[in-house]
Amino acid sequence: MRCIVIGLGIQGAKRQRVAGSDCVATVDPVRQEAIYRDLEAVPLDSYEAALVCTPDGAKPDLLRRLLESGKHVLVEKPLITEEPAVLEDLATLASRMGRTLYTAYNHRFEPHFQAMKRLLESGRLGRIYRCRMFYGNGTARDVRNSAWRDKGPGVLPDLGSHLLDTVLFWFGETQGNFRILSANRYENRSFDHVVIGVDGLPGVELEMTLLSWRNHFTCDIFAENGSAHIESLCKWGPSTFTVRSRKLPSGRPDEETSVLVQADPTWAAEYTHFLELCRDAGTNVANDLWINRQLSLLAQEASSR
Repeated sequence: MRCIVIGLGIQGAKRQRVAGSDCVATVDPVRQEAIYRDLEAVPLDSYEAALVCTPDGAKPDLLRRLLESGKHVLVEKPLITEEPAVLEDLATLASRMGRTLYTAYNHRFEPHFQAMKRLLESGRLGRIYRCRMFYGNGTARDVRNSAWRDKGPGVLPDLGSHLLDTVLFWFGETQGNFRILSANRYENRSFDHVVIGVDGLPGVELEMTLLSWRNHFTCDIFAENGSAHIESLCKWGPSTFTVRSRKLPSGRPDEETSVLVQADPTWAAEYTHFLELCRDAGTNVANDLWINRQLSLLAQEASSR
């Protein structure tokens, strides 16, 4: 499928590499290496799909233009807006045009994230009591020096959207809304360290930061029959997945561990998934609506502190 990449920042460059020869053009108003400066200059008959990797504010209008032109669209996360009806309208438009509108959350294609999903669906762990995730990188200074990134709720939509999507992937929508447990602006004008949580079964606690000088991810799930743990992502490997089986009444659990040392497989796997979706059309905007609602409520709560 012939595609174009719109936005040649870090994510756009990755999407272009993965698309390979499928990518017939690039669009960016600033980057000198881009073939076109504006989407309108790209001949409509030269491509069937677009990979949108622009700042958040530009996305809704771009998506509408592309869908109205009959193009399939992959848009880099997060797809957020102050007006949820905008997302609903985009989903309706995609359906009417018979085109795919897919918001990319590449961590769903982490091998250990998929292994965790299979474990949870198997019922082997029994009742799930609690899930705790940490996602950190060291980009605080990059964000502060950016012309557009150091504003608004900061790390919440950046890393928080990944964590909320992972909750959706593993558990579905939670019973209640997340709340702010801690929100700080240690170095930036926007929030650079946030902890959020929601009660219930499972209870979920998500910590995100731009102040982890070594990039890192961890997940701990505690359950009736044992626990499951992820340490690191493939891109920061080695990545470890550990499952522990509870001993009753107490004792050291049996333990199974899988370790991966490999390049990040998620971008290529997600692109393949997108191409498959384009055969039947469809959208995952329902996920965006839930994530958008959670982020909106959290941003309001954080800003009132």
